[in-house]
Amino acid sequence: MGSTIVNAPCTVPSVKGFDTLYYVGLRPTSTLRFNSGRTSISGRSQRLFVVRASERHDGHVKKIEMSIEECEAAVVAGNAPEAPPVPPKPAAPVGTPVIQPFQLSRRPRRNRKSPALRASFQETSISPANFVYPLFIHEGQEDTPIGAMPGCYRLGWRHGLVEEVAKARDVGVNSIVLFPKVPDALKSPTGDEAYNDNGLVPRTIRLLKDKYPDLVIYTDVALDPYSSDGHDGIVREDGVIMNDETVHQLCKQAVSQARAGADVVSPSDMMDGRVGAIRDALDAEGFHHVSIMSYTAKYASSFYGPFREALDSNPRFGDKKTYQMNPANYREALVEAHEDEAEGADILLVKPGLPYLDIIRLLRDESPLPIAAYQVSGEYSMIKAGGVLKMIDEERVMMESLMCLRRAGADIILTYFALQAARCLCGEKR
Repeated sequence: MGSTIVNAPCTVPSVKGFDTLYYVGLRPTSTLRFNSGRTSISGRSQRLFVVRASERHDGHVKKIEMSIEECEAAVVAGNAPEAPPVPPKPAAPVGTPVIQPFQLSRRPRRNRKSPALRASFQETSISPANFVYPLFIHEGQEDTPIGAMPGCYRLGWRHGLVEEVAKARDVGVNSIVLFPKVPDALKSPTGDEAYNDNGLVPRTIRLLKDKYPDLVIYTDVALDPYSSDGHDGIVREDGVIMNDETVHQLCKQAVSQARAGADVVSPSDMMDGRVGAIRDALDAEGFHHVSIMSYTAKYASSFYGPFREALDSNPRFGDKKTYQMNPANYREALVEAHEDEAEGADILLVKPGLPYLDIIRLLRDESPLPIAAYQVSGEYSMIKAGGVLKMIDEERVMMESLMCLRRAGADIILTYFALQAARCLCGEKR
């Protein structure tokens, strides 16, 4: 056991009869000699000690009785101390065939044989900092449960939301994204309420920034919560979603959100050219610091059902297949990604998450930008339902699904499990 010489000023009075033999960690040494027990440096009295780490056994302090030199001499003389014997080889069950071991040069299971080794070689990690917490807000003061999404609520923007954000921050989740339930009376064919500076979202942003200045706030840029038609864009009388006119509205919406204090605006509408137009609009108003997270590969998925119930934003007619991507398409995601990069996106998002791991990996391999994945409401609700029915272990499946999204290449994950998963990672019990 090594020894360290500590040369420290003595700031307490000397103690009569100080016997180092009775103090663990302090012992006299025969290898150092001093002219006196004290030395004087800069007029101050100092003591020199040799400090040895103490040995412990079964929780009790064990006095050190042999020096290193004495221990080494004993070993050289053949008097090595005893150690526990090698444990016997575990017996195989009766009936196990006796065979010659395979002559394998590589056995990958060797690196998985213990928890410590598995942890050492784990390639992917996850932490609360990787989560963005989607939160539904409404004008009411009460928190209203969402039937299709157990554990999720439409939160009152003045009270319930603030409390939920505080809970998330307590376990390391400091990024949220807001989704508003807009009163029907404020909806219109052109979604003008989307850029009302005193609307629900801007008011909420100002409130949160006043309470938590360092909170990272993402916003949704799309017209569907504000549209009387329930679509992400302006609908022509023949049912066509008007692209450029919609983008004009989205630019005003993004600027309004940035003016309120949003950190990241997130166009989820899938209109062509909207990222570049929003970037120009933000820069023209002096919001160069506001980031854009583009919903780059947003598929026309059936996994969105519970979300639309939460916001009461189902399309009044038709579907969204003329602007959201075909779930059968892979290469098309690259077209969208290249356009968004060229137009100035800061983050590329894939939605849904788990069914589209191949798309997440594709964008991760092809783009240097951060990649986001949205674990959508249908994914969340299926795991919750399976847990309630005892068909799966909810917590384990939750954490595995999030780890898979990270493994595929997602830097951040928008997930309704953010608070629950962060508590799990922080060691809190369910």
